[in-house]
Amino acid sequence: MPTLFTHAAIPVGLGIGLGKKTIPTRLLVTGILFSVIPDFDGIGFWTGIAYGSTIGHRGLTHSLVFAVLLALFGTLFFKWFRTTARATFFFLLLTTVSHTLLDSITNGGLGVVFFWPWSNKRYFLPWQVIEVSPIRISDFLSRRGYVVLISELKWIWAPCLSAGFILMATRRIFFRRS
Repeated sequence: MPTLFTHAAIPVGLGIGLGKKTIPTRLLVTGILFSVIPDFDGIGFWTGIAYGSTIGHRGLTHSLVFAVLLALFGTLFFKWFRTTARATFFFLLLTTVSHTLLDSITNGGLGVVFFWPWSNKRYFLPWQVIEVSPIRISDFLSRRGYVVLISELKWIWAPCLSAGFILMATRRIFFRRS
């Protein structure tokens, strides 16, 4: 997996690009939270749940069905987010699915269960460019942790922030809104 905080790159990039009128702060913060929720299955490492289990790491919480259900749940609160139900649903869906997509382009692990409940097969996307993150916090302070962070800056943060600022500039030029 990418490091926990790197999953926030996609909601942050989208928030920058689409602006506060479309993605108010409350929705942005919730999108960041939704981008990391799939990794709550990591508790299995400490409770004895097998990694390859459907409820293990990168199991059902990384599925497209889980992302849709989580986004639908979040959409119940669209008025609190101060935006539309449509904007809420699609933003929360993208931020949750982004977690699965990022995990599927790492170079480690068993893959992700995209299609649960129809299939428990695990998949990677064809290119696996992101260095898989260490699980133990102590490993972040090592050479391995440094390599992972550089990989994430190169393959996730730089493209997401660049796309966000390009979208923001385009929106401001063509639509004259912020």
